[in-house]
Amino acid sequence: MFVDRVQIEVAAGNGGRGCKSFRREKYIPLGGPDGGNGGDGGSVIMRAQAGVDSLAPLAHRKQWRAPSGESGGPANCHGRMAEDLLLLVPPGTVVIDEATGLVLKDLATPGDSIVAAKGGAGGWGNLHFKSSTNRAPRETTPGEKGEARRLQLELKVIADVGLVGKPNAGKSTLLSRLSRARPEIADYAFTTKKPMLGIVAVSRDRSFVLADLPGLIEGAHAGIGLGHEFLRHVERAGILVHVVEPAPLDGSDPLMNYRAIRDELVLYDERLGRRPEIVVVSKAELPDAEAIRDALAVQIGRDVIAVSAVTGQGLDRLLHAIVTQLDAP
Repeated sequence: MFVDRVQIEVAAGNGGRGCKSFRREKYIPLGGPDGGNGGDGGSVIMRAQAGVDSLAPLAHRKQWRAPSGESGGPANCHGRMAEDLLLLVPPGTVVIDEATGLVLKDLATPGDSIVAAKGGAGGWGNLHFKSSTNRAPRETTPGEKGEARRLQLELKVIADVGLVGKPNAGKSTLLSRLSRARPEIADYAFTTKKPMLGIVAVSRDRSFVLADLPGLIEGAHAGIGLGHEFLRHVERAGILVHVVEPAPLDGSDPLMNYRAIRDELVLYDERLGRRPEIVVVSKAELPDAEAIRDALAVQIGRDVIAVSAVTGQGLDRLLHAIVTQLDAP
């Protein structure tokens, strides 16, 4: 199951209590204090790990608690420090403090980590307070409480190239032809409800990650049609391949559809309007596809590639355009 947003509670371990003890041995009647310090509590650490592709393992458990440190003991025995609790998340996970709404860290690349909740320090035993003027201290301190907070984790898919367009524009079929991914393909809108990733092998030593992003509709920037759920994944794609259907099932104008999706991207984040874009007219085997391609090229003032996942037309040209863009400085 693909899960891209979860809310969890994390709590670090408390520090162990310091010990109050005095050395009592035969022939040593006034041995002095020997109470050890408590151990530190464990912290909750989140780390982005390559190969982890969903937040599902965290979604089934709402509370995550690290162990507490052990109390100190006599004979200057310090309490055991607790082990940290390590939570592995997919690269691209954004960690947000739910109480303040602040982004604590964007775990964008494998190996990025954050201490989501810091463990409490262990308390002092009475030996710590011994001095020349306080030879038999009875003071100890309890361990500090570990931090606790509610977090919201959001996964933004990281891909070299993202397929965008209206629902049922042919993005999933195109992904299945270019990679070994097997997305659901059907003749109704919103077949793709979650991002699908595929590895496109251009040559033996050249490949890139292609993402089929759920279809957008007008008003997506305002949350219509789960727009925010879709658009936040677009932010991570380095290059956008805008797929335009030449003969939409709803009878809408393909040229207007292209402009509507472009507007939605800019309204959500104006930086998306400056993202490198390759425009593609899908289903080139249809009679009107070539005319739509020509009209769209005139409208946007640059080349438009006609492709067909059925016949394979234009796929090599599309791959060459993507690789060229990826290699551009």
